Amino acid sequence: MPLTKHDLDRLGWDCVDVVLVTGDAYVDHPSFGTAIIGRVLENLGLRVAILAQPAWQSCNDWKRFGRPRLFFGISSGNVDSMINRYTANKKMRSDDQYSPGGRGGLRPDRAVTVYAQRAREAFPGVAVVIGGIEASMRRLAHYDYWSETVRRSVLLDSKADILVYGMGEKPMTEIALRLQKGESVKDIKDVRGTVYAASARPEIADAIDLPSYEEIKSDPLKFNKATVETLNQTNPLNARVLIQKHDERYVVENPPILPLSPAELDAVYNLPFARRPHPFYKDKIPAFEMIKESITAHRGCFGGCSFCSLTLHQGRIIQCRTEDSVLAEVAKVAAAPSFNGIITDIGGPSANMYGLFCKNPAAQKACRRLSCMFPNLCPNMSTDHTRYMKLLSRAAETRGVKKILVNSGIRMDLAVKCPQFIHKLATEHTGGQLSIAPEHTVPSVLALMFKPAAEVWLEFEKLFKKASLSKGKEQYLVPYFISSFPGSDLKAMTELALFLKKHNYRPRQINDFIPAPMEYATAAYYTGLDPASGKKIHVAKGETERRLQRALLQYFKPENRALVMRALKMAGRSDAARILFSR
Repeated sequence: MPLTKHDLDRLGWDCVDVVLVTGDAYVDHPSFGTAIIGRVLENLGLRVAILAQPAWQSCNDWKRFGRPRLFFGISSGNVDSMINRYTANKKMRSDDQYSPGGRGGLRPDRAVTVYAQRAREAFPGVAVVIGGIEASMRRLAHYDYWSETVRRSVLLDSKADILVYGMGEKPMTEIALRLQKGESVKDIKDVRGTVYAASARPEIADAIDLPSYEEIKSDPLKFNKATVETLNQTNPLNARVLIQKHDERYVVENPPILPLSPAELDAVYNLPFARRPHPFYKDKIPAFEMIKESITAHRGCFGGCSFCSLTLHQGRIIQCRTEDSVLAEVAKVAAAPSFNGIITDIGGPSANMYGLFCKNPAAQKACRRLSCMFPNLCPNMSTDHTRYMKLLSRAAETRGVKKILVNSGIRMDLAVKCPQFIHKLATEHTGGQLSIAPEHTVPSVLALMFKPAAEVWLEFEKLFKKASLSKGKEQYLVPYFISSFPGSDLKAMTELALFLKKHNYRPRQINDFIPAPMEYATAAYYTGLDPASGKKIHVAKGETERRLQRALLQYFKPENRALVMRALKMAGRSDAARILFSR
C-alpha cells in the first residue's frame, strides 16, 4: 500500500479514501495491525494509504496524501506508545523495535492523541477513527502510570469521532461502508467493538453505569468497582453497554465484537500481504526480523492473566484459522528465496490453545469468569491438543521446511493435561531452549496474577526434560519472572530467590511490573487493594524497593550482592544469605 507521495503518483491516484496513521514503520505483514486493517479496507475496494511514523511536531505530514475522502484511522502501532518509549522505572528507552534500525524517538508520547490532533489541524472537520492497543486499553477512564494520575478516556482527549477497541476488522469494515454510503460519522453509534461520546446519557436498555471519571479519580473503591464491572462485560455473548460520565459528557462502550468464524479469519490472513517492510526502508526493522517467518494460527486467550492485555484486546474465545489456511501460508513462506528452512512459530497468544473450545455452549453464553483457568481449569474447557499437534506435523511436511519451532507462549497448566504434546514439543519443535512464563512461585502472588502453582512448572519441566533426553537432546527451559508485582514484598521475593536457588535456575531476563491501563493488576497497584476482595496488599512503588526486588531475582550476580544483603535484612531473612550465596 502507498507510503509516499511517489507511490500515489505511481498508482495514478489523485486522492485516497482512508489514511492509516501508525507509530510503527510500515511492515506489510499480518503480525502488524496497521497492515491487517489496511488490507481489509483495500479489499472493500477502497484506496488506502499509510502514514507511518510521521513527524508530529507539525501537521505537514498529514497533508501528504491530501484530505482522505472517508477518514483518518489512527493507531500508536503494535504497542502502547508510553510502554514503547519508557522503561518500568520511567526512563526513556534509546531504542524502538518497530522503527528502522531500531532507532528510538520516532513517535511521540500518547501517540494516538497527538496524531488525532494533527489530523484535525491538517483538515478541520475530517472524520477521525482511533484504534489499536493504545486506544483499546484507554477507552474508559484509566490509571496512567507515567503521570501517576487517573486520566479520561482517550476518546475525549484525542477529540476523535469514534474509538475502535479490540481486533478491528469487523468494526472498521462497518464504519467504512457506512461512511461510503454517506452516513455521518457522528451518527455511527451502534457498532460492536466501538466507543463514542455523547453530551447526554443515551437511553439504552440494560446499560450499566460505571462510576464516573470524577468518582474513580477520588475513591479507590470506586476505581476497583469500575475495573471489575468492565472486566465482567468482556464476553461478547452476554456483554452489556457500559456508560461512564466524564464531567458533563458520557463515554459509551458498545459490547465487544462477536468472534470471527474460521472462514472470516481465513479471509483476513489470505489477503495479499507482501510479508516484508515497505521498500522505502533501508535499515532493518527489529520487530519484523523476529517474526518474519512466523505464522499466526489463532486469536484469543482464555488464560486471563491479571497483568496481560491479550484477553482484554483479543477476547477469551479462541478463534482459529483452518489448517488449510495456515498450511497455505507456511507454503508461501517456504517458497521465498530467502527462507532458511525454519518456521520460527505457528501459534498465537498461547500457542497450545489452538483448536481448544468451550464444550458447553449454554454455559459459555452466560459465563462471566475472568479466566477459564483460574482458580482452576473450567471443566467445560477442552484440553485435547490433537488438532494443534496435527497442524504442526502437517506443516513440517511442507516442501522446503526443515523444522517448525513453537516460540509463542505455552500454557504449562494446559500442556500437562496432554503429556504427548509436551513430548512432541520437546522432541520436534524446540530449538535447544524453550521460553516459559511461571512469573512467580509464591501462592499469594500467583493468586493475584491468576496463574497456576509452581508445582505445575515443575511437572512440566520433568516431562519436558524426560522427552528431550529420550531423543538424546540437552535442552533448557528459560523461565520469565515479574518483579515488583502487586502483593509481592521483599519476603515473597526472598522465597522466590530460594526456590530458584534450590532448582538451579538463574534468570537472565526479568520483567519489572509495568501497570498498563485497564488491567486488573493495575487496579491493584494503583489502589493497594485486591479489586475483587478489597483486601489490602503490599505494592512496591518506590524505585529503591523495585531495585531490591530485581536484585533478589538475580542474586547470583556479584554486582547485586550488596543489594541482596540489604533486601534480606529488610525482609527479616538475613539467614537466607548463607543459602543463596553457597556454591
